[in-house]
Amino acid sequence: MTETPISGYWDVVIIGAGAAGLMAAIEAGARGRRVLVVDHANRVGKKILMSGGGRCNFTNIHSEPSDHFLSANPHFMKSALSRYTPWHFVGLVAQHGIPYHEKKLGQLFCDRSSKDIVRLLLDECQAAGVRVVTHTSVTGLDSGAPHRIATDAGELRCEALVIATGGYSIPKMGASGFGYDTAATLGLAIQPTRAALVPVTLAERDRQRLTDLAGVSLDTATTAGGVGFRENILFTHCGLSGPAVLQASSYWQPGEPLAIDLFPEHDLGAYLREQRRGHPRMSLRNCLGSELTRRVAQRWCDLWLGDQPLGELGDRAIERVVSALQPWTVWPSGTEGYRTAEVTLGGVDTDELNPKTMECRRVPGVFFIGEVVDVTGHLGGHNFQWAWASGYAAGQVV
Repeated sequence: MTETPISGYWDVVIIGAGAAGLMAAIEAGARGRRVLVVDHANRVGKKILMSGGGRCNFTNIHSEPSDHFLSANPHFMKSALSRYTPWHFVGLVAQHGIPYHEKKLGQLFCDRSSKDIVRLLLDECQAAGVRVVTHTSVTGLDSGAPHRIATDAGELRCEALVIATGGYSIPKMGASGFGYDTAATLGLAIQPTRAALVPVTLAERDRQRLTDLAGVSLDTATTAGGVGFRENILFTHCGLSGPAVLQASSYWQPGEPLAIDLFPEHDLGAYLREQRRGHPRMSLRNCLGSELTRRVAQRWCDLWLGDQPLGELGDRAIERVVSALQPWTVWPSGTEGYRTAEVTLGGVDTDELNPKTMECRRVPGVFFIGEVVDVTGHLGGHNFQWAWASGYAAGQVV
């Protein structure tokens, strides 16, 4: 608990001390508002700390709404993202002397640790006079003028209330449905939620066939729902992961397949015919192994393709090989769910919110920002950019 009481009146109360909530607090505090941020967890920014393998992929320089975000309304996020761009946050990172690097595809990571980003946010909060408290649970809420928030540290009253509690993803980090429950209590529409940026699982028979390939990574072009990603897949003990599968999971629906092109650089049929002419004694397994790794090539040959010298492969046999690899059609049994999902797809319906301010159209003075809103980014720093941008938008007006 805090050393001094937090009960009483505040200009702004923000529930959730993650990326979006802290950004909103910084901007509101810089405008001279009395701001309180409360979080039930034992420390702030827990998802920030774990992100990017502990190095925090804090934004993406290519973060544009038309290409990298999902929402029932694909235009909603344009206003916020255009007013707070990746370069705004990069400037803040540079101002704090935090070393960073571009890994690939515009993804920016801390050189040292995710702790640098959390420290940046807390230092900015302190400079703006923002009060941040943890170990504080909200037990009740009554919207009005003022809004009243019951907590286990006393009752709060405020002019502006910001919900920045995230989604269901990674419950062991303290994630909950608080934001969605609050929206429902206020009578707001909510788009259906599900785990996204998440590994997929395979049915038992398929899993047993492939489980000993766990740890093998392959370059692919992976497609779900008509949307494709040129990234690696990773075999796991439960199914498939890796950047391509995580990206595709946001577009995958139960009962649908993933189409995984295991030879994205080749017209495989033409390649096999060329190798047949030049190396007729080479085995199919060795030919495929140059791209797939020996282990994967051996497994495909054992399960589906057989193995024989290329010179003995007729055109029909080559077509059969191509059909098993380009694409490899995978029928997931499901996903690993919120336990390992990086984000929650769906959330508070954007029709309920003002795109310039994140304020509820029907409940004045209440704002929803970050992951709790029906805006979901692709892998690679885009969800952090939405957190910064939506937090900034709300912080400018609360």
